[in-house]
Amino acid sequence: MKVKKGDNVYVIGGNYKGKIAKVLHVFPARNRLIVEGINMIKRHTRPTQKNPKGGVVIKEGTIHRSNVKVYCGSCKSPTRISFKMIESKGAASSKVRVCRMCGAEL
Repeated sequence: MKVKKGDNVYVIGGNYKGKIAKVLHVFPARNRLIVEGINMIKRHTRPTQKNPKGGVVIKEGTIHRSNVKVYCGSCKSPTRISFKMIESKGAASSKVRVCRMCGAEL
């Protein structure tokens, strides 16, 4: 999966279309991710020792990775990701994610 935790993403599908938010958690096996403030769900909880009253907890739900695009901060637009090999003098080369539109590192 090309989306990583901490990336800013642009939501391209669902009720939150057009919003820009930060990725909080990634589930690569399920192709889903949790995005800050997107897909808020209500969870009804029982009274426990930690939470003696119980009640309704509002938290983020997961969304499918096909509903987001990585947001490039340099060209200020949603973009696809490509990879580029960066060679350093002493060590092995490393793979870096780059914006397809402007070529900036993500």
